[in-house]
Amino acid sequence: MNAVSQTSLQASAQGFLARYEGLKARLSGNVALRAAGAAAFAQQGLPGPREEAWRYTGLRVLADVAFHEPVVLLADGAAQLAALGLIDGPRLVFVDGRFRDDLSQLPEGVSVQTGAPAFGRIADNAEKMVALNTMLAEDGAAIDVAADVDAGTLLLVSLGSDAHGKPVSFHPRHAVRLGKGARLTLVEVNAGVGVYFNNPVLTAEIAEDATLVHLRQQMEAPGAFHLSTVFAEVGARGTYDSFSLALGGKLARVQVHARLVGEKAMAHLNAAQLLGGSQHSDFTTVVRHAAPATASRQTVKNVLTGRSKGVFQGKIEVDRIAQKTDGYQMNQTLLLSRDAEIDSKPQLEIYADDVKCSHGATVGELDADQLFYLRSRGVPVAEARNILVRAFLAEALDPIAHEAVRAGMEAAIAARWAAELGTGDAA
Repeated sequence: MNAVSQTSLQASAQGFLARYEGLKARLSGNVALRAAGAAAFAQQGLPGPREEAWRYTGLRVLADVAFHEPVVLLADGAAQLAALGLIDGPRLVFVDGRFRDDLSQLPEGVSVQTGAPAFGRIADNAEKMVALNTMLAEDGAAIDVAADVDAGTLLLVSLGSDAHGKPVSFHPRHAVRLGKGARLTLVEVNAGVGVYFNNPVLTAEIAEDATLVHLRQQMEAPGAFHLSTVFAEVGARGTYDSFSLALGGKLARVQVHARLVGEKAMAHLNAAQLLGGSQHSDFTTVVRHAAPATASRQTVKNVLTGRSKGVFQGKIEVDRIAQKTDGYQMNQTLLLSRDAEIDSKPQLEIYADDVKCSHGATVGELDADQLFYLRSRGVPVAEARNILVRAFLAEALDPIAHEAVRAGMEAAIAARWAAELGTGDAA
């Protein structure tokens, strides 16, 4: 990292610290925990590319923007929400990181608290973006599902804006807790307009025999920054089943830490990224197998056009106690431009001797034989490419059991790909 980049990151970190000093007297939530986050961030600052976990994702472009506290709520939040075409049902809506009761519909049979950050217990301030969130979080949702309750589907929606004419940053903090045998499908949607920085942290505590299905759709504005962190802890025979779709943003990163602490716990950490122009998107996972007979599955698919850059970093850690672990990773990428780039780094760190762990990665172009087949039957070249790209990504969506959500993601992919075709980047 050159001196200019280092100075820019330091200046940006100082700006966030100054904001904290100005706000801390009125920030709600656990004062001691927030102070610990501020101390950690003051010591650590923003992550730089010399750190292995951030080697492929530099924050210089983020640090070059002066972000401000949101001072007004998005005037047309209702119109923006309606334009997303989300499924009907209970939803929690946050605008610029603040809960909007008028746009939300609280679920029945589920305990939900808002109005203060839901810090939870399993997030780690050693993660620099988490420390920043702990320091500046103003709001969030605490979602509790009691034992043996099937809570159905709940939407968690974030709308960002620069409604007052200046780039803003917000740091929502959410916590989900599922009791023994409980079940919840959480559909998280991030979207917005203008230039803003969304730095959410979500913790999920999943008790034994419980299942959390976590479906994330990132459709941030073209000028937005999205850096999110998820921590999931899964008890015996519990399941954390997640899927992340990345379509928007100028710079985006999702980092998932899943810890399997009970025997026969399971985690699915799947994702798809469709990027164009100069977008940069990073999907990073750390799965720790900390109990016997646990299993994890990760399949990540990328389609990159223009000068975009995709990143996949997946690490499987197997503790000595975690015999009979079954871990799998696969990263597949279509490069549709000579200027597009993918960095793929699967890792295995194994301390047990009776395990089955594997990883793989493939990078290539569209299959020439398949293109020829379609072209020979009169399909125009642009339409042939469209068919093959959408089929490649549709396969990534197959594990999503919620039909309406899957259909919505397919529609979002189709719209994003059509926009990319319109720019000529995908040609």
